[in-house]
Amino acid sequence: MGARRPRPRRRVLATACGLLGTGVALLIVAVVADPPYWAHVLLLEIFPLLTLAGVVLLVYELVLHRWLVHEIARIAGPGMVGNMLPQDVLRTFLDSIYGENAANHDVVSGVLGGEGVRPGGEGLTISTHTTVELEASAIDHDTYHLMSTVSYSFKTPVANDKFVIFATCDPLLRDSIIAGCRLPLCDLWYVGDPDLFHESIEDMLPSVNIGMSYTDESNRLHTAALERVKPTDVKFERWADYLTFFREPMGPMPRQNPRRHLNTLRIFECDLSGLAYADHIVSTIERLTVQVTTLQPVDEGFLYWQSPYPCYVDTISLKVTDLSVHDRVFEYRIMPFTFRSNTESVRWLPADQLDDLDVRSWLLPGHGVVLVWREAR
Repeated sequence: MGARRPRPRRRVLATACGLLGTGVALLIVAVVADPPYWAHVLLLEIFPLLTLAGVVLLVYELVLHRWLVHEIARIAGPGMVGNMLPQDVLRTFLDSIYGENAANHDVVSGVLGGEGVRPGGEGLTISTHTTVELEASAIDHDTYHLMSTVSYSFKTPVANDKFVIFATCDPLLRDSIIAGCRLPLCDLWYVGDPDLFHESIEDMLPSVNIGMSYTDESNRLHTAALERVKPTDVKFERWADYLTFFREPMGPMPRQNPRRHLNTLRIFECDLSGLAYADHIVSTIERLTVQVTTLQPVDEGFLYWQSPYPCYVDTISLKVTDLSVHDRVFEYRIMPFTFRSNTESVRWLPADQLDDLDVRSWLLPGHGVVLVWREAR
């Protein structure tokens, strides 16, 4: 479908018609009114100029202007846009549609998967092929393990060998970390129960497994199988290097003091170069698989997965048959918050009737899926 043709501009059409009308009026005066000789000659000299100017302006506006705009957009548009900064292109477009608003910055970062300050989309984290597997297994009546396995394939290989984990029990931080993070590879752990937070985090750390496909310094592609990594604790004095809201206000959120979040936030860093062969230097990451097991309270009544950057998600697999313990049997409902989810049923279902969620759509930061449960009636 082609671009919409521009409409004729009313002021230009009015000017062209005015010139034509004035030219015709001068001709009528020169022929009919029998003015003095000098005026007659002057009118006959001016009339063709005005008429010609009106005709040229009218033809340009009705025919040439449309053709020129179309040709310039067809020839120069993609090339010009391709060489501009993605942030500038998208911000200009959003401002023209939504109006100028500081909140447009959040939309720009969410759609681009980063700041977009390099030409050609370099430095952006966008996964064009993403699969998500969530499996819940009860430990006892009160707690369960949630094992998540997420695989990403990046549109543009990510030139970074650090993977950062943000863990929090603060709902404000949970909803702000993805927008405030400017690192290309990250994950977010959220524990809803503050009393369980530190125990849960210590339980999670030994469970972190990461696999990847990477290129070395000679641009050769290698694959490292899923392997346990040891995350390194990031001291709070360095938190501002990882999250912008510790450096400056972020939209309506004022600048945060790291000391106020010592009991509700922890940041860990994983060195992906440790997964590479001994003689390799990791140049870029092309594919990444992250597997983590988290400790969660059963009575919270839900589990969820949220996209950390723009991801085209193929499927989300939900396995909860081992969540029921003895006399506690649950029924479930899937509640996606996505552009499009292909959810076939919104009924409460037993665990063995839950099908994989066939998403096949883009998810932006803030999009995801929630699985809620209640005791079977």
